[in-house]
Amino acid sequence: MEINGVTIDDTYAEAFPAWVASVLVTGATKELAFKAADEATGFATSVIGCESEAGIECYMPPKETPDGRPGFLMMLSNPKKENKDKASKSHKNLKDQLVERIAECILTAPTAAVFNGMPEASEKIPVKLHFFGDGYEYQKSIGGRSVWAIPIMGGEFIIEEEVGCIKGIAGGNFFIMADSVMAALVASEAAVEAIMEVKGAITPFPGGIVASGSKVGSKKYKFMGASTNELYCPTLREKIPDSKVPAGVNGIFEIVIDGSSEGSVGKAMAEGIRAACRVPGVKLISAGNYGGSLGPFKFELHKLLSN
Repeated sequence: MEINGVTIDDTYAEAFPAWVASVLVTGATKELAFKAADEATGFATSVIGCESEAGIECYMPPKETPDGRPGFLMMLSNPKKENKDKASKSHKNLKDQLVERIAECILTAPTAAVFNGMPEASEKIPVKLHFFGDGYEYQKSIGGRSVWAIPIMGGEFIIEEEVGCIKGIAGGNFFIMADSVMAALVASEAAVEAIMEVKGAITPFPGGIVASGSKVGSKKYKFMGASTNELYCPTLREKIPDSKVPAGVNGIFEIVIDGSSEGSVGKAMAEGIRAACRVPGVKLISAGNYGGSLGPFKFELHKLLSN
């Protein structure tokens, strides 16, 4: 299969199940809302080393938010919904990450407010931050939502204390291979921009782009949980016998996608790939999988792009 002269590898991306929650952050201006959401989704690229994966899903105009202000939907994902072991000090679960990120990054942000980004979800995670009001907090209704108002130096912090969550998918991916690093980068940026138009999907890595694609474990350092994916390193093409970097390819980036459903991840992959294939210099689109050992979801590239 080819798109605009770009070869689409006959392979699949392998993904795994994860709990997904969505938070709507609003602010007095679009810039302030973005800064709060951006801060709250930091250090959340991969659960290999981060305590959650997170990213900004999309912009929400004032007419679509409960308080009539500009906002951004941020999505968090984690294989574990909550820590049921009370003795454990691990915060590597969705509930703790929601509480910590909202408390430390959004409560502290000027003019920010928090609403449930998945009001239709049957399962909810409590985010009880009204205690910060030290007894001065009170409840009211905004846009038909029951919220807490917490007096702060900047006025009042508004928060809807239940966040919807569903079983979603993490780890959808594709590789962009081009004749130069810059061509691969421009194509990756185009792919991320296209994915931002797909509701229910995020690209959690910096700028949505993975520069250091990895493999499970390490050949040399047994203490490493993950290490460089040498098969896709252009500088190693002539140095290792089993390189998967085609001749003429000198730049490769990976796009990783988390989403609220199989459909949203598949659509995001398809839209991202089509956008990347419009950039001159792109030679091949492929994807990463582990032969089915990572997770049960398989996104076949040819099938996604045939629809």
